[in-house]
Amino acid sequence: MRRALERIIQQGKGGLLVLGDGPRVASASSGGFKLNGAAFTPARLAELAKMDGGIILDNNWGTIVAANVHFVPDGSIPTDETGARHRTAERLAVETEKPVVAVSEGRKVATLFYAGEKIELAQPTEVAAHINQELQSLDRLRSRLDEAEARLTRLEVAGLANYRGVVTLVQRAELVERLGRQVASRALTLGDEGRIVTLQLNDLLSGVDRTLRLVLQDYMKPLRRGTVERAIEELAELSGSDLEDSVRVAKELGFPDLDERATARGQRLLAQVGRLPDSVREEIVKHFGSVTKILNASEERLRSVEGVGDTRAAQLRSFFDRLQATAHEWEPVLD
Repeated sequence: MRRALERIIQQGKGGLLVLGDGPRVASASSGGFKLNGAAFTPARLAELAKMDGGIILDNNWGTIVAANVHFVPDGSIPTDETGARHRTAERLAVETEKPVVAVSEGRKVATLFYAGEKIELAQPTEVAAHINQELQSLDRLRSRLDEAEARLTRLEVAGLANYRGVVTLVQRAELVERLGRQVASRALTLGDEGRIVTLQLNDLLSGVDRTLRLVLQDYMKPLRRGTVERAIEELAELSGSDLEDSVRVAKELGFPDLDERATARGQRLLAQVGRLPDSVREEIVKHFGSVTKILNASEERLRSVEGVGDTRAAQLRSFFDRLQATAHEWEPVLD
């Protein structure tokens, strides 16, 4: 569809497309001619757009239903548009509840009307430039998120974690998620050419949502069913300036003073252990209650947890020893 719209613009013609069919579309249509199972292709759509009338596609956008159609939407539907084609498009979108695209012959811009919104589809080169800038920003944000997580891990192992470090990690994870959604939205307008962007985006967002959920499971009190989900929803509703305010974020999450000592339950730290099932992780957290007790547990005590046998106990103890050794190396920096 994106390529089809570009073809229409390049050939210097305008166009009006209803992206969906049904009784409401039929009642707002007059004249034109039906097509018998004409499969949608960018070239075919662009050729049909050379005629004066509009075009109707089926609901899956896989078949062109009719061409050279004269649309007569309800004239009482309010519109702020000045051009005849765009007025018709906005009214059609409201009346039919289908996406409607108006291609301006003079301005060479495709405009989408749908669900009360008007969106001008920028040129692919312009969209790609924005996406490249946003991906660079996202890459920097992801690096800062990884740094915040590594620092919180060291603080937890050293027994020096406070709520400021927790809030910093939460803020950066939410920022990465927000920018990721923005890039994903832009990438959709590129059609097939947005697939490479999607691959890059998936790589940059990998594990972010899980990290956010685990850190909330570690520190939110009391932790009840639905607590984490509600917290994530509340974070998503914060404005950009509120999200940057550490005190405001801490208040939303029910945290005390930012510099107060914080003790993790151990969910996020245990999630770093390779091939440790979630059910076993939950049992360990339930058995010990805090990350400090987990880190200081002997192999014998670890074996007493359901699902932790000799091999897994040795693996866990070896992992904890490496973490503690690393934390000792960082003690001067942490101080």
